[in-house]
Amino acid sequence: MQKKTEIMRIAEKTADDIFKKAGKLLREGKTVAFPTETVYGLGADALNPQAVEQIFKAKGRPADNPLIVHVSNQDQCNQLVSTFTPIAKKLAECFWPGPLAIILDKTDMVPYITTGRLETVAIRMPANQIAQNIIEASCKPIAAPSANLSGRPSPTNASHVEEDLQGRIDAIVDGGEVEIGVESTVVDARGEVPVILRPGKISAEDIQQCTNTEVCIGYAKKDHMEKPLSPGMKYTHYSPSAKVILVQGKTKDVSAKIADLVGNTNEEHERAGLLLTEEIQNDFPFKEKLSIGQATKPEGAAKRIFAGLREMDSKGMDLIIVDGSFTEKGIGAAVHERLQKAADIIITIPRM
Repeated sequence: MQKKTEIMRIAEKTADDIFKKAGKLLREGKTVAFPTETVYGLGADALNPQAVEQIFKAKGRPADNPLIVHVSNQDQCNQLVSTFTPIAKKLAECFWPGPLAIILDKTDMVPYITTGRLETVAIRMPANQIAQNIIEASCKPIAAPSANLSGRPSPTNASHVEEDLQGRIDAIVDGGEVEIGVESTVVDARGEVPVILRPGKISAEDIQQCTNTEVCIGYAKKDHMEKPLSPGMKYTHYSPSAKVILVQGKTKDVSAKIADLVGNTNEEHERAGLLLTEEIQNDFPFKEKLSIGQATKPEGAAKRIFAGLREMDSKGMDLIIVDGSFTEKGIGAAVHERLQKAADIIITIPRM
């Protein structure tokens, strides 16, 4: 049965009233989408199996894909994890509240539906004030994966959530555009060496500096993983309906290759949309193109890439060609990883 999804816009109503109402809905076992600093999340009471089940149903999410649980204080952390390791404490001191999820051994209070039947749970304390206020108003730890249909590009504004989940969830809190645009970094902090299972704004260099230890990159080994510890490690993600080609390499080489691809699409009468860095915008005098920012500033690509994929889809493009010449430093590593998962074809031109 289709639900009536209530849209609560922060700009139109008293924010405190919205927080109280969203918190009440979550306590009642309902589903509420709300902004975080990374992307919009689809929230439900993490300790209520029936509530969490509504997340999986709404998104069409596989049951073995674990959820990240969002908290607003240390007491909620203590409900969720059996041991807060020394590495986890350092990470929390450095990066919470913020875009970092920490994986630790769970307590018996956390239902297996929330963790994908794992003995571990991923927890995060978001920095976004709207998210913080809603979690505090609910008085619950809140499971909140990205608020999109499973496999689709993640939502960076409330209209993306409406597009995917209208009629499937109970409410959407519209807090405008998100700040970062890609999901949180996920780190397994159970051992003495932190293991990054999903890249995000907080980089391996950031984590190494914080913990003063070596850092293991775990997401490169995610293929065919039977029991993924982190969201994004097993299933297809971030994909629009259109075919996506990602071209990686130096700016000049990428521009030349994209020109070849555009020529081929013209011959085959395909509609192609381009997501381009500013450095090669003028090389392509086409209507259907969007800027993803400067190649040396991947923060721009992080904020624009999911919205760009969705916009090209809405325009009925057959093909989306993405300029992957931006740096892989910092958050650039996360954007490249997301695009590689979204792409049907990846063309890498060696950097000489």
